[in-house]
Amino acid sequence: MPLARRRYTELSFLVFASLALIACKGKESASMADTTSAAPAAAADTTAPAAAPASPTATTLSDANIVALLDEVNMADSMLGAAALPKATNSQVKQFAKLMMGEHHALRVKGQLLAKAQNITPEKPAQDPFTSAVQNEQSALGSAAKGHAYDSTYIANEAGIHQAVIAWADSAENQAQNQALKDLIKAAGPVLQKHLDRAQAIQKVLH
Repeated sequence: MPLARRRYTELSFLVFASLALIACKGKESASMADTTSAAPAAAADTTAPAAAPASPTATTLSDANIVALLDEVNMADSMLGAAALPKATNSQVKQFAKLMMGEHHALRVKGQLLAKAQNITPEKPAQDPFTSAVQNEQSALGSAAKGHAYDSTYIANEAGIHQAVIAWADSAENQAQNQALKDLIKAAGPVLQKHLDRAQAIQKVLH
């Protein structure tokens, strides 16, 4: 259900603030999991998550902004999946990483083809709501020890970032002017929800 434009700033701030908390929680679980070695646990504890991104302005995003942000999040999730695959040890986490690589790459290709067909030149907004979230996940994964700690951190961050993207996509669909772009965002919704559901299910297993 699309959200009203006037709530876009509030929503972005709340979603990404909660994302930072989720990532932090994931790292706490990671440090507790590695009880056999004090050094990795300390690394996970002392690495602070990146600050939540600044809230975007209330100005409506253009189609060029939306296309650029869609491309960014799809590229980031595909890239993070590729990085996680050789480091993950849980079979379900490995399968999830492969899913992220394949399906977010496919979503990215669709977005690029649409931009070309509709003559939309991607242009990031002055305030990018996803940069800090992606950097935060990269930092969390970089400090997590291989094994349960890494698996838990990756899945916790993926659950959080998918929640953020789903919430943002609702607003982006409402703001988009191009009908083909609206349709693309709507079609991506079930895919993103499937990813979130899967990540949350794996979280329960890992705990």
